[in-house]
Amino acid sequence: MARTIDWDEHEAAIVLVDQCALPATYRLLHVASVDDLIAAIQRLAVRGAPALGAAGALGVALAARVHGTDTAAVHADAQRLAAARPTAVNLRWGVERALAALPEGAGAVLAEARSMLAEDERVNREASAHAADLVLQRCARRPLRLLTHCNTGHLAAVAWGTALGAVWHLHAAGHVEYVLADETRPLLQGARLTAWELARAGVPYRLLPDSAAAAAMAQGLVDCVLVGADRVAANGDVANKVGTYGLAVAAARHGIPFVVVAPSSTVDKTVPDGGAIVIEQRDAGELTHVAGARIAPDGAPVFNPAFDVTPVELVTAVVTEHGIFAGAAR
Repeated sequence: MARTIDWDEHEAAIVLVDQCALPATYRLLHVASVDDLIAAIQRLAVRGAPALGAAGALGVALAARVHGTDTAAVHADAQRLAAARPTAVNLRWGVERALAALPEGAGAVLAEARSMLAEDERVNREASAHAADLVLQRCARRPLRLLTHCNTGHLAAVAWGTALGAVWHLHAAGHVEYVLADETRPLLQGARLTAWELARAGVPYRLLPDSAAAAAMAQGLVDCVLVGADRVAANGDVANKVGTYGLAVAAARHGIPFVVVAPSSTVDKTVPDGGAIVIEQRDAGELTHVAGARIAPDGAPVFNPAFDVTPVELVTAVVTEHGIFAGAAR
């Protein structure tokens, strides 16, 4: 499985899949400055909590190489990078972990960042394997009909993925009938990215509008909901792509397991609950325009949060590489 993000030693640059170009074009970006990396993060060319952690670490390595012994400049770039997306805790985690190696020099920073790339795939394989086992325990029906939201596959990580990682495990064991993939408004990560990954992996799937997920549950088309997370509070509340909370409410209404899969680096024990999580607001144009064409009245007010918070009592389990972190275990 090719890495979503990596380091090119020959170019001294970060190489990442341009997720904005998919599914029409598979394109690699070669990023040689922190400014360009921040721009890529903010336009979602690289996204997904684990991938953002890797981007943060590699960005610090890039800054350390560019600025040399000017550690103040490296720290300044690191802070700008960490603030590029405020909700996704893995970005700051990756920045801070790589920055801790700065006293040992730029080479040590790069070594730490590169070690995190291999670690990411291992950790997410372990977390998703635990989640797959839990799904099999909770769902009697075989093969499984699974519903997912946003994109949580290898594109959202360095490789493998989180919630879709659990799908890879279950599919390999012959336990998946199909996956229902929410289109995921407003940037359609489900339609553009998740569908692309499922098709490449040979997993049967259907796309559905976000607003149709509850109807699919009511019609008995869903055995389990699998989602990722951008930040998990100390009490187990989950911030994830907007629309996740509504899925959890619907799943609880229909008695369907709702499983969150994330590496332990996504757990932020500095925030007591979901109310303390800063929710990123996206540009209004993501809703008022499609492909550059206006679809809403000129000046239409917009509420466009990138994420919402699902309270832990609606979550069957938050699963990390260490097993179940939190959840109502319903």
